[in-house]
Amino acid sequence: MALVGYARVSTTDQDLTHQIAVLTSAGCRKIFSEKMTGARKEGRQALDDCLDYLREGDTLVITRIDRLSRSLRDLQNLVHELEGQNIKLRATEQAIDTSSASGKAFLDMLGVFAEFETRLRQERQREGIARAKARGAYKGRKPTAQAKAQQVIELTLAGLTREAVADQLGIGRASVYRILKTWRQQHPDAILPGERVKPSLSHSGPSTEHVTIAP
Repeated sequence: MALVGYARVSTTDQDLTHQIAVLTSAGCRKIFSEKMTGARKEGRQALDDCLDYLREGDTLVITRIDRLSRSLRDLQNLVHELEGQNIKLRATEQAIDTSSASGKAFLDMLGVFAEFETRLRQERQREGIARAKARGAYKGRKPTAQAKAQQVIELTLAGLTREAVADQLGIGRASVYRILKTWRQQHPDAILPGERVKPSLSHSGPSTEHVTIAP
């Protein structure tokens, strides 16, 4: 059971040093970090690599939850993906630890606020559709993520990253992970490109390893 860190800053002129120092002090022996820019809407390669690296029983450590996600719904999906793999989430600068009772309460509140965020977005979408219909410009709903499941599998097997698949198909990263998780359950002996064979032993090592990805 390892502590694995993830650090992110929003622009190239910001410094990752503080987050990496905090994560190292928290006991992380493996830290993934990246610098994001507005030019890369969803490109979080280091986060994808981090999620692929985590094993059952590990804990993902961040400094604050806003380092992990841009929206409550995406955060909720990600937390539930981790929970489904028996991976805990801890924020060093906030009272968030999903292995504790208060962490369970956090998940409940996260669901409430994510639902509120979704309803606001749906209301804005309905208003936008009504305006588009009034202009004669409404083209109907886009296909759901599940309708693109086969494309997700094919693109992943072709070597695209989870993030690249989500961008190319216009679906969320969490949807890609859910589709791949279902596919893995149906094909237990298969190994997707970019995946590591997960040994039964836990992570070990005397020093902290940093994996940094910058735009």
